[in-house]
Formats: sequence, structure tokens, C-alpha cells
Amino acid sequence: MNSIHKILIANRGEIAVRVIRTAKQLGYRTVAVYSDADADALHVQAADQAVHIGPSPVGESYLQADKLLDAAKRSQADAIHPGYGFLSENADFARACEAAGITFIGPKADAIELMGSKRLSKVAMIEADVPCIPGYQDSDQRLERLLEEAQRIGFPLMVKASSGGGGRGMRLVFEQRELEASIKTARSEAASAFGSDEMILERAVIEPRHIEIQVFADQQGNCVYLGERDCSIQRRHQKVVEEAPSPFVDEALRRRMGEAAVNAAKACHYQGAGTVEFLVDHQGNFYFLEMNTRLQVEHPVTELITGQDLVAWQIRVAAGEPLPLTQEQIQLQGHAMEVRLYAEDPRNNFMPQTGDVLRWELPQSEGVRIDHGIREGQPVSPHYDPLLAKIIAYGSNREEARRRLACAVEDTLLLGVNNNQRFLANILRHPVFTEGQATTAFIEQHFEADPSIQAAPPSERTLGLAALLMYTHQGRNSAHNPDLLSWRNCAPAPWHYRLEHEGEIYQLQLSVDSHGRYPSYQVTHADQSHRFEVLRIDSRECVYLENGVRETIAYHFDADTLHLNSEFGNAAFSNVTHAPKESKDSGSGRVLASMDGVIVDVLVQLGDEVSKGQTLVILEAMKMEHQLKADVDGVVESLSIQAGDQVKIRQLLASVTASATD
Repeated sequence: MNSIHKILIANRGEIAVRVIRTAKQLGYRTVAVYSDADADALHVQAADQAVHIGPSPVGESYLQADKLLDAAKRSQADAIHPGYGFLSENADFARACEAAGITFIGPKADAIELMGSKRLSKVAMIEADVPCIPGYQDSDQRLERLLEEAQRIGFPLMVKASSGGGGRGMRLVFEQRELEASIKTARSEAASAFGSDEMILERAVIEPRHIEIQVFADQQGNCVYLGERDCSIQRRHQKVVEEAPSPFVDEALRRRMGEAAVNAAKACHYQGAGTVEFLVDHQGNFYFLEMNTRLQVEHPVTELITGQDLVAWQIRVAAGEPLPLTQEQIQLQGHAMEVRLYAEDPRNNFMPQTGDVLRWELPQSEGVRIDHGIREGQPVSPHYDPLLAKIIAYGSNREEARRRLACAVEDTLLLGVNNNQRFLANILRHPVFTEGQATTAFIEQHFEADPSIQAAPPSERTLGLAALLMYTHQGRNSAHNPDLLSWRNCAPAPWHYRLEHEGEIYQLQLSVDSHGRYPSYQVTHADQSHRFEVLRIDSRECVYLENGVRETIAYHFDADTLHLNSEFGNAAFSNVTHAPKESKDSGSGRVLASMDGVIVDVLVQLGDEVSKGQTLVILEAMKMEHQLKADVDGVVESLSIQAGDQVKIRQLLASVTASATD
């Protein structure tokens, strides 16, 4: 038995908070680690102790094994839980923990190393009689050999990085003429992302289900499976919705897949929590995809249908205890679904977003669980994955779980940062998903035209509410008596507003009628009018009647910027009524940071002549580079940054004085 007294969580965000919660329930002291950006984060506040491990970039903090081990030593932690991501599947880190006499709450390093290679793990699975997709996974990596093997396998074909994940280093090839270029680009991408250009080839399984089996093994040689999770709805190989059990899997298929997953775990002498992922075709044939040697992001759905705490199982197994249940004792009851709330803009190619969390309110509903690591006032940093929270719902059956989850997503309030809330809600209410028929091709086949992922202006109702809220906010801040918000000492006259949203200016006209029981506001934009009768308004929400229907909208003012909960989630409006007007075709000449990030390169100097559309600055944020361009022809008048500078969203980086003809 390993004696564990204090656990350091080598992670951040929602998974760190999640692990801390269970560890405390089991009576263990907890230690958080944090970077500069996370100094006041929720996981730091939740732990008993916390240790600073470096600057904000992950390569200087959360990926530094030496700093994590030093933090454990200083805090006298005798165990480390790696969460997921970062060093959770790093065999060298697991070995370093063992060498330091620290219990690594996860599998042994040899199992991590084996399953971290798609090529070697597939070889091991074939030897263990686990069904695998026909393909090529040998050590001869010459281009000529790969091209030859591809001909043998046939098309369509998947080219995969052996060390890859998340869709990187992966190409779907339909024809011979695409093959060589696909291999070369996948190799280059893999070498850059994973430090290895080793590839495997597999026959493509078209429109499969992505189904994974949760396995658990102890140090005594016991191994069980805890049902399956269906993760078929994906965008660019990233999971969007996860549910358990799968609507596609019957008891016989579940047993066959579960037994295959247990065989996979036993083949590498596994210990702890693991997930064996399979692709399943329309006929119910399943094929080994990979094994994740850690706790999965989507583990809560398994917890809800089994009634088990998987983090508690991890800690007990790491301490040397046997599994709490045998295979026969594991029972699946009800249905659970999970979605991931990201700081990203689905209407702008899912661009990661940064900013401050101004409002964060969670639904308190039956069967709803939300795992998160954020709080109001917290900045969303450009340095880390944009996952903010996981919204999970449980029901006695699939339809009840789906309804509860859809409502929970819609009722979650996040203002200040653009997010994928409407995208998730629309998927959950889509008829193909409702009927349980979604495959990995769902988004491409059924969701490409959904309004949640289309660039579009705000609705007329949202524009009207924005003008109304600007008006009342102005009144609260300027009137001697708030009750006189709509009073004028002359005949009623409309108020005119110019509101800016995502670079576009909207001109609106607002009229007030205060003679009824409640003040009535009519807002007109482009010859369309909306009338709102305001029943109650405070600094957080407005209750109004529209067409006889009572509605409530949440909002927040950050200085003079209005954030409100619109039809596509957070929407930000600025009042530019009194700002100088620009012609429709002219730009401002101001180059602003699109999000919090680091300046990678400045491509111009003071006095340079530039053209509209020319890239002036390159900004790196959330692992992506963003080109910031001039919106006018002219001369660079100011330049306030240099390469390496940290900048905030909407910070002025440069300005261009427009040429006389612009």
C-alpha cells in the first residue's frame, strides 16, 4: 500500500477544481499550482495550499516537470494527480515522480509510453486480438514504403501521426494523386506538434460512430469496464457532445467492446483509469482507435450512470487498494450527456476568445451538474485551452437527459466573453441528434447551415433591447432622480443612437411613452420597429413585455460597453452616438489587438507607407497566430508595441493616418 496524505494537482481550470473536490471529500490535503496568469484562479482558491510555478506560457509553467516536482517537495505533497492534458500522458514525468518517491495517480510509465504511440499500440493490440482497422503500422517509414502500403490498403485512407491527437497530423485521402502531398504535410505537422514524424496508414471508416470504453485496473491485476460513451459529434476531430450509454450500442455489442477494452488494458499491464476508443461502423463492427492513459474530459457522464466517483477510484488504486466493484457489480442506470462550453466564436470559424468574465451564473436544475474553473471578474487568458466549463445532465432516459441539458445550456449565463453556447444548444435540439442518429459526419452533413455558425448581424429585437438598455443606463448615471428617466420638459421627441457591434455601426431611433402603467419604448432600425413595455429593470436584468409575452434579458455594463445575452450568446455594444462619423467605406486607421496575447512580429516601422489589407502585426493567442491588418491606405503614425510584448484585447497597437484619397 502506498501511503498518501497530500495530493498536488499538476493542472489548472475545471479539472483541477474537480480533483480537489474529491480529494478533500476523501480526507486528503490538496496543493494547487499556478502560473502568473492563474494567481487568483478558482483552483488556487479551492486548494489548501498553492505554489507558484512560473510565467503564464505553459512551456514555462505547467509543462515544467522540475517545477512541479519542486512544488510537491516544498509543500510536502506525496502524490501528484496530473488531470488531463499537460503532462498527464507524459511517461518521463511519471518516471520522474516515481524516482522522487512521489505517487503518480495514473498508470505506469511503460503503459503511457506504449499507448502514446499509435503505431506501437496498434501492434500490441493486434497481438492481444483486439479488433483493429486494416492498415500499415510497421517501423519502415520510407515514403516509398508508405506509398506502396497505401495501394495495398486502398482508398479512402487515413494518414495519421503515430504520436498525434486532436486531429493534428491527420489527413483523409480519397485518391492516389492526393496521397504523397498528404503524407508530407501530415509529417511536417506531426514533427512540429509532437516532435515525431512517424506515421501510420489505416483504411478510412466512413461515417462511423466514435465510441469509447471506460476501463479501470488495480495493482492486484483486476480490470473492469464501466460502460461506453458515445462521442460521435465532433468538429475537426474535437469532441462536442458526449453521452452514456450510446443510443447505438446494445447489450451484446457493449459486452464485446468492453471485453476487448479490458484485453487492451491487460496487454499493457495497465493500472488506474483509462479509455479505449473505437470506431464502429453501421453494421456494428468495431475497431481499436487509441487508448488514452488518463481521466477523460467526459468522465462525468460515466460517473452519473454508474453512481461512481472515478477520481476517488483513481486515488484508491494509486494508494494500492483493490477496485471498489467487480464487473458483475457495475450497473448502468439512466442516461447522461455532456457538452463543453468554450470561449470561442462559432460565427468566426470558432476563433478562440479572450476577455473578462463579467457575469457567470449557473442553472440550479434537477439532474444538472456543471464542472468549471472560472469565477466572475476572472480574465480568460490567451495562454491556455479555451475550455471554460462542462455542462452535464442526467435523466431516467435519453430524451429526459437531452431536454435537461438543452435547457441547462440555454440557462447558463456567461457575459464578457464570446462563447459557443448557442452552437451547443442548437445541436442538442437538432432532430438528427434528438433521434440518436448522429455519426462523426453530423456537423458536415446536417449542421453547416445552422445560424449559430453563420456570420450575421444582431436581430432587430437585440438591437432594440441594446438601445433601450443604453437609454436607461444613461438615465441612471445622469438623472438626479432615477424615476424621471423618461421625463422631458418638452413634447416627446425620439432619441437617436449609433451603436457599434463587431465593427458595424447601427443607427436606431428610440421613442418613450411613459403614460401607461409601465414605460413603453419603441425602437426603430431600418424601417423595422419593436415595442417593449418594461416591467422591471435593475443593473443586472430587464423584465419586459413584447407582443404580450413576458421576457427577461440579462446584461452587464463594463464602463460604457454593454454586454447582453443575445440570440448567439454574449453580444457587446458600444455607444458611438457622439463619436465622429466615418464614411461607410473608410476605416479608422486604428489597429487593435483582437484578443489578449503576445506580439510575435511587427512588420512595419514608423513612417512606412502601407496599403489597406496589409498585415502590420502578428499576434499569438490560444496557440494560434492572428494577422492584424491596416483598414486604410496611409502612413504608420504610431507604433506602441514590439515583438514579445503582452497585450490586452482591444489595446491600440498602431495607427495609420489615411492618405488624402482614402
